[in-house]
Amino acid sequence: MITEQNLEKFSKQCETIFAQIGRDVIGQKEVIEGAVIAMIAGGNVLLEGVPGVGKTRLVRSLGRVFDLPFSRIQFTPDLMPADVTGTNIIVKGDDGNSKFEFQPGPIFSNIILADEINRATPKTQSALLEAMQEHTVTVMGVSRKLSEPFFVLATQNPVEQDGTYPLPEAQMDRFMFKIIVKNPSLDELMDIVNMTQKTMAEVADAACNGDDLLEMRKTANAIPVAEEVMRYAMMLCSATHGDSECASEAAKKYVRLGASPRAGQALISAAKVKALMNGRYNVSYNDVNALAYPVLRHRMKLTFEAVAEKVSADEIITMIIEELSVRCGLAAPKPAVQQADATDKKHGRKKG
Repeated sequence: MITEQNLEKFSKQCETIFAQIGRDVIGQKEVIEGAVIAMIAGGNVLLEGVPGVGKTRLVRSLGRVFDLPFSRIQFTPDLMPADVTGTNIIVKGDDGNSKFEFQPGPIFSNIILADEINRATPKTQSALLEAMQEHTVTVMGVSRKLSEPFFVLATQNPVEQDGTYPLPEAQMDRFMFKIIVKNPSLDELMDIVNMTQKTMAEVADAACNGDDLLEMRKTANAIPVAEEVMRYAMMLCSATHGDSECASEAAKKYVRLGASPRAGQALISAAKVKALMNGRYNVSYNDVNALAYPVLRHRMKLTFEAVAEKVSADEIITMIIEELSVRCGLAAPKPAVQQADATDKKHGRKKG
């Protein structure tokens, strides 16, 4: 059961986390909030953006703020699965006899930065599948448990396609969020340049450790979800399928393949964290609507018609939310910008 003390402690920890990350990363409020929500909820994050917008810096800063062991894997076309998971090597024992000994790879850490993940071949990308879902690694028939908490924070460049390999649907589905990292505004760009003239290194201090993070996750899991809100969230996921009983008109026209049940799990888990961040004991419709974008945008395969008409996944999600809001008799959802401003005000964060 959630108490006032639990809620206050959770809120203070979140404020400290955001304040410390803000020492390293200028702007990108929605990106930072999304990454923190996913980590507290126990999900993996895919950060997509052009080079130089701070994706790698954000992940390194998260490692410092959460005081967790951090590994960086630079994905390249010649990277092999064993370079990620580790492999058995031959070593000589004290008795002079040779034996196989497992040499752990960089995946055996708490926070994994999979930098430019789409530059590796599908064979190497698949080495992460088991770790991302089951938090185990199997090498030569032996399964080894990864230490908790465990996260994969991957980055990819959506512009340059030469020498890249698109992530398969099975792997995309294992990311709780796909977060779009946009270019900074003029004021933010000036602050970034001024900050990096002093030092390029991260300066954030630890705000909590792994045990604190697991405790925050336990607190968030205890948040109740009203049956009507739960049903709405599941309708939102189901509405992405053109052939489902809840199918939206937008999905029938623009979506070839909709979201999986993992989307529903991610939506509820993340909404619980967002509710606590906003100082509430229960999940609201606005929590679900706000998180629908990072949860669903990478789980929908669009039709040729959507591509031809240049309709983005986010625009389709907006259409689905508006249609469901009318169908369920709800008030029109707030625009994403208003939601972000409200969150900034709640946490006392300023723009720029």
